[in-house]
Amino acid sequence: MRTPTRTAIATAPLLLLAACGGGGDPYSGEDQGGGEGGGAVVVGSANFPESTLLAHIYAKALEAEGITVETQLDIGSREVYYDQVTEGNLSVFPEYNGGILYHLNPEAESGTTEETNQAVREELPEELTILESAPAQNKDSITVTRETAEEHGLSTIGDLAEVADDMTLGAPAEFENRPQGVSGLQDVYSVEFGEFRPLEGNLLVEGLRGGDVQAANLFTTDPAFTTGDFVALEDPENLFGSQNVTPLVNEEAVDQQAREVLNSVSAELTTDALIELDARVQLDHEEADEVAADWLKDTGLA
Repeated sequence: MRTPTRTAIATAPLLLLAACGGGGDPYSGEDQGGGEGGGAVVVGSANFPESTLLAHIYAKALEAEGITVETQLDIGSREVYYDQVTEGNLSVFPEYNGGILYHLNPEAESGTTEETNQAVREELPEELTILESAPAQNKDSITVTRETAEEHGLSTIGDLAEVADDMTLGAPAEFENRPQGVSGLQDVYSVEFGEFRPLEGNLLVEGLRGGDVQAANLFTTDPAFTTGDFVALEDPENLFGSQNVTPLVNEEAVDQQAREVLNSVSAELTTDALIELDARVQLDHEEADEVAADWLKDTGLA
């Protein structure tokens, strides 16, 4: 999954959090925390809109049950935040099961949601676990404009093999070095692009629409797909695997009550719902926390 890195910016606030906290004295008995020690549950997010939205959804659901919550948003890439969850500076992180698996084991094989979750649990250190996965699944894709797809007869990623050398691929910088990125496209589909251009967020969509790149690594729940201008090429070899929304939690920082709340949220979160919520944030420019609150109210979770 795509989560651009901002290591220097992200680490300092988390170190301060570990030293100072923010939810009151965890030993005072005043907190209605969801951690094993009674302290606040710290929910984090990567620095892309859907991750921030998901963090608000899970955090507000916990708050609705009287659990003390703090948020640390827009942290950066998995290479940054994963260690922070392991160390307990973050308690809960809305993750993607396939993304965690390939972070832990780049040689892991793609599989179903259940197979992926089992593999993740086997790979995780004892400090961490994953909770139940949501039906919502947001996979990486290789996307082209509808015009490009029609011009070259593209329907699957493999169809790019004959034309990619004349194309520029736009994607976040880390996609160039991840096994589920440039090297995976070469190994699995024999697709080699003529040029790689590091882009992220709306710049990817703008670059694709404006012709600066001819293919882009977009999330399949990107609201840009609602316009009908883009085609996410099929991935028959399952290069990108299962990518269900799945909370990653620190074992000692999240108690059973909090886990049950988080699982109840995941059970209601579908791909269609996530596309709609993403569109409200990214296209309609509504505040992510307000969109999260609306959805929780509509689903009876808050």
